[in-house]
Amino acid sequence: MKQKIKIGLAFSIIPQIILVKWFGNYPHLVEKYYSEGIYLVISKFLRSLFGWVPFSVGDIFYTVLATSAIRYVYLNGKSFRKKPKRLLLHIGYALSITYFIFHLFWGMNYYRVPINEKFSVEKTTYTIEELEQFSKKLILETNRMQYLLTKDVTKPVEINLSREEIFQVAVIGYRDFSIKHPKFKYQPTSLKTSLYSLPLTYMGYGGYLNPFTGEAQVNSKTPIIRFPTVSAHEMGHQMGYSSEAETNFIGFLVTSKTMNSEFIYASYSHALVYVLSDLKRLNEEKFNELWKSVNTGVIKNYEEVSEFWEKYENPTEPIFKWAFNAFLKANNQEEGIKSYNAVVGLLINYDKVHGF
Repeated sequence: MKQKIKIGLAFSIIPQIILVKWFGNYPHLVEKYYSEGIYLVISKFLRSLFGWVPFSVGDIFYTVLATSAIRYVYLNGKSFRKKPKRLLLHIGYALSITYFIFHLFWGMNYYRVPINEKFSVEKTTYTIEELEQFSKKLILETNRMQYLLTKDVTKPVEINLSREEIFQVAVIGYRDFSIKHPKFKYQPTSLKTSLYSLPLTYMGYGGYLNPFTGEAQVNSKTPIIRFPTVSAHEMGHQMGYSSEAETNFIGFLVTSKTMNSEFIYASYSHALVYVLSDLKRLNEEKFNELWKSVNTGVIKNYEEVSEFWEKYENPTEPIFKWAFNAFLKANNQEEGIKSYNAVVGLLINYDKVHGF
């Protein structure tokens, strides 16, 4: 009987995949019944359950799970070599259970209604002319905040907040943002640094959401100038937004609308990276012209971030990026990692409707 149950569980992944893809064809139903229904209950429960713990429960969970799996395979190695189908069966039902829990706890958010509809933004495409005008505006705002904080156009901005204080300001930012946009109310909190920050750094990641515990994990080694936007980005995932472009967008909006000048600068300067990157790709001559207008202090902040990531470059990073890219494409994000840059269209069109 036990064997039959395992076989049944293993093969149940097939109807699960079919059901997920079918339901995913109806984003408004996903939005109504899952993202703004079931998921809200589950996410609040998980954050209440694990949010108060001062360390990452999810990282501990992954450690125990990986250790147990290795130990199980080691102890049953001879049996699996004699009966390889038994090993495939174990892998099959483990994947099936994981697939089910992942989509129940968070994964169906990949199929929800695009965020631009929430802000009455009709489109996310833009012309080169619109990109140029927005680039100029964002450069002016970034330069203004840099000078406001340093009183010297050549001096890089220093964030004078601890990582724990940044978490607190980010939570307040979401609270204030939810006054105008109630669906972004963030409570209870579950925002932590990852126990695996060093491996995350070598993999090239600033953080991640643990879908099984609801914890937003931020790489503690992330340069402090990026810490506000990365924290708000991961909190955006907790809000049920799966698209990397959308959580970048949420992160920039929330941090730019706080009462903290350092957060505002972090938001503008980070968004400017994406905007100018797109401009360079589409019109390098115009990019070179506008780049000259960026304050030296801002450029020094960019150099600090670039030098940090260069220190951790290694041959395995492209492999992890490839795997994550494949994961995103398998979960309704056709552009994969490139979806991070899709935030530019959201920012430009949001600015035209609401002002940034």
